[in-house]
Amino acid sequence: MTEATRTTIGDALTELILSMFRVNNLTLTWGDRLVAAYGLTSARWQILGAIVYADRPQPVAWLARDLGANRQNVQRIVNDLHGEGLVVFEPNPHHRRAQLVVLTDKGRQSYDAAIAAYNPRVNAMAAGLSLAEIQTAHRVMTRLRHSLEGEIDAEKHD
Repeated sequence: MTEATRTTIGDALTELILSMFRVNNLTLTWGDRLVAAYGLTSARWQILGAIVYADRPQPVAWLARDLGANRQNVQRIVNDLHGEGLVVFEPNPHHRRAQLVVLTDKGRQSYDAAIAAYNPRVNAMAAGLSLAEIQTAHRVMTRLRHSLEGEIDAEKHD
């Protein structure tokens, strides 16, 4: 077999990846529609969630890392959130220039409203799926994420 020949399992993974692209696009569109009434987009909502779930306030670069996103894109969105009064910047005692991103009360209210709209919708979407199916899909996605992160890290060091 030459390197250019894809295996049967490679074909199956390719089909999964193509499905993931489609699901990702549909998820973003669905999320945009779900949170639009709260002045959010899927991207803004995702960043607010990263801030909420962080152990402590973090700089943009750390938020981007945790999200697996481009730092410049996260910075642009955080700047938009700041302009809307959803986040503020606070001094970082460990780094003069990398300010910490902190949720405001308005940001927390927007995030909480989005989650309140999301919860019944995600519960309805989960109907018909078993917990085991969801957990298996999550394990597969996690393995793929780790493989992709490893490849990207290796390319950075080449």
